[in-house]
Amino acid sequence: MTASLLPSPEHKIAARLRAYFLTGLLVLVPISLTVYIIFELFKAIDGILKDEIFVILRRTFGVTFTFPGVGIIALLLLILGTGMAARSYFGNKLVEFGNRAVTRIPIIRRIYGTVQQLSQALFGEQHQSFKKTVLVPYPNPNTWRLGFYIREIRGEIQEALQREIVCVFIPNPPNPTGGFLMFYPKSEVIELEMPVEDAIHMLISYGTVAPKARTSKHMMLTREHVESLTPKPE
Repeated sequence: MTASLLPSPEHKIAARLRAYFLTGLLVLVPISLTVYIIFELFKAIDGILKDEIFVILRRTFGVTFTFPGVGIIALLLLILGTGMAARSYFGNKLVEFGNRAVTRIPIIRRIYGTVQQLSQALFGEQHQSFKKTVLVPYPNPNTWRLGFYIREIRGEIQEALQREIVCVFIPNPPNPTGGFLMFYPKSEVIELEMPVEDAIHMLISYGTVAPKARTSKHMMLTREHVESLTPKPE
């Protein structure tokens, strides 16, 4: 007597329940984590000025209760007010005077200077953001890694290497904010049409979330590229 190879009804029900359960996890886990992160960020930002604003409202208007969001509103008004004051003539002069005073303090000037440069890179009007996704040979010529093109390098580095040099940031998965700042010959950098957001998703997921295929891909055209693509006369 041969055993039946067809799955039993109990196995079908168990497989279906397992599929339902996994689908539920795939739907609920991202939503739950997103809501939790937003909620924690809201509490953290709201708590910066919430207590101070409550004290002012209680002393000025006799308010004996507070409400969520008052800290965020106060923080936004403080940032906007500071920006408006700093853009005025006297505010600009006051900021310059404060910068000169701080930069004369031996220990504090290093910390303040680093934070100021980071703020300029993140929020400045002329900041250099990651606008291109590239492939670069790392750690050897036969292995490639995703990177973010920053800009071309001029000055001492280019003069020392006697080549066209570009600055590339190579992130470490799954945390794309950490990585290496590398200098490559422009001819070795392959520009992709992959958006930076898709590249970040790919890094965070260890490559399991693949970006959509593009219809065309191109490289940074340099003299070396053109010479290699041009057919040589026989």
